[in-house]
Amino acid sequence: MAAPATDEKRPELPDPQELAKTYAEVAQRASHLISEHVQRQLKKGVAAPADELGIAQAFMDMMAKLLANPYKLAQAQMGLVWDYFSLWQHSMLRFMGMHAAPVAAPEKTDKRFKDEEWEQHFLFDFIKQSYLIAARHVHDTVCCVDGLDEHTQKKVNFYTRQYIDAMSPSNFAVTNPEVFRETLKSNGQNLLKGLNNLLRDIEDGGGNLRVKMTDTTAFELGKNVATTPGKVVFQTDMMQLIQYTPTTEKVYKRPLLVIPPWINKFYILDLREKNSYIKWCVDQGHTVFVISWVNPDERQAEKTFDSYLQEGILAALDAIEQQTGEKEVNAAGYCLGGTLLATTLAYLAAKRQKRIAAATFFTTMTDFADPGELGVFIDETQVTSLEKKMFERGYLEGSEMAGTFNLMRANDLIWSFVVNNYLMGKDPFPFDLLYWNSDSTRMPAKMHSFYLRKMYMENKLVEPGGIEVDGVPIDLGKIKVPCYFISTIEDHIAPWKSTYAGARHFGGPVRFVLGGSGHIAGIVNPPVANKYGYWLNPVARLPETAGQWFDGAQQQAGSWWTDWQAWVVAHDDEQVAPRNPAKGKLKVLEEAPGSFVKIRLDAQAAE
Repeated sequence: MAAPATDEKRPELPDPQELAKTYAEVAQRASHLISEHVQRQLKKGVAAPADELGIAQAFMDMMAKLLANPYKLAQAQMGLVWDYFSLWQHSMLRFMGMHAAPVAAPEKTDKRFKDEEWEQHFLFDFIKQSYLIAARHVHDTVCCVDGLDEHTQKKVNFYTRQYIDAMSPSNFAVTNPEVFRETLKSNGQNLLKGLNNLLRDIEDGGGNLRVKMTDTTAFELGKNVATTPGKVVFQTDMMQLIQYTPTTEKVYKRPLLVIPPWINKFYILDLREKNSYIKWCVDQGHTVFVISWVNPDERQAEKTFDSYLQEGILAALDAIEQQTGEKEVNAAGYCLGGTLLATTLAYLAAKRQKRIAAATFFTTMTDFADPGELGVFIDETQVTSLEKKMFERGYLEGSEMAGTFNLMRANDLIWSFVVNNYLMGKDPFPFDLLYWNSDSTRMPAKMHSFYLRKMYMENKLVEPGGIEVDGVPIDLGKIKVPCYFISTIEDHIAPWKSTYAGARHFGGPVRFVLGGSGHIAGIVNPPVANKYGYWLNPVARLPETAGQWFDGAQQQAGSWWTDWQAWVVAHDDEQVAPRNPAKGKLKVLEEAPGSFVKIRLDAQAAE
């Protein structure tokens, strides 16, 4: 009797030549990396393990407090056992073909378990629920330990979450159904290619793993990102000043100066034409100037917060006045750039100078009493350790700051790429936002030490005279110019309730707006996208608490950009002939986006 015909194809065997080539690359890279690692260890010598982040101490304190209440610990253990018993019942019912409601289910926004096999396949469903049960009980047990101080509790919570995220079954080849299918389909080629990708990322990190998030070769500044036409018309040791080419028949008389953070580069506001805040402002009739900060090295080690004010904003204001004849500008500061802008406004107010007529703050912290999860990394032990590293080389390495921010969204910015690059064996997708995110910048040692201590640790910026700039006491209450605050509801870097608290320290009229999404997407939210929306509460004075403000706020559709445009124009709508940067009084130094922004640190070996 003939065997029944089947359409099922046998999996193709890998190409022997391609396989041999991949094995050779892996062997060569691994040998080279091991040799380099041995040499580095020989130079460093044997050192005792250090707890620079205070993680071990925090968990020792937590365990001591936890064990002091054995009844509560026993309750937690019994709850875990009961949930696992319920899961066993659920799984047995499913195994017998009966429907049963899950004991634990992921959030709808959890992308780790989006593959349908996590729900449909009996075994993967059991693994998923088992993980979610354990994760919930571990978190609930350590999240609120009686007698533990607040800072230690936050540190325990943060690093517990890192551990829970790392242990997700989606991060392992055998327990991830998508990876499991790909491994069978490719005869393990995905894991071999993934190992090659892993070795490549260790090479690029100079011996430390630097997970590649996007194809950086797919982008070029001035070609397909940061493409808004303009000219560099001025520069100092600290920055280049870009003036953008007008696109309207008339422009507003008052120029707009944009002050980005120097933690990252300015072109987050000019990624692509359709989502470029800079291009949009130019098209609304603004004469736009943008500061492009230097990417500092040891030569800027002694640069201070004062240097960014004097050689940054004030120098830019002088240059804009020379270029346009305007003594007053509108200014917008993003994140740390906004903190600098607030300091500058108070500085100018103390000197009785009005050079900024209206100010806008994007996700800006001025009151650091509650810095959110970033506070986990800021205490005396950690800052002292960081200062030691910074002052040895003159700067904070950009990858260290980027790594901190990535940890705050580890599932999206670390583990998803671990799965894609190393388990699935795929190359990362070209994505302009992640290209910008990987384009990290350094921070001058002296400036960053001042910023961490005086603002984050001591919260001196909101204390009248708490800090001085060039000998001038800073008092935010003296800022009388109209201010527009845009914060975002899901911001994990500048929590909106903290930015709201800071806005209440200003002495003039403040319009507070709350956008949807997070620190980046909530700001880079063009009207054409019609996403997220924003909340408004048009009160004359800001209520005492953020909660009171939100209770009286109403959600609006669309982008906050249009609300901001109406606000800024209401303060001065006079128009003049467009200003061509190529024909101004200042000499054109180079085309936008300039040379300062093009210094990348991808090849920098992390020590």
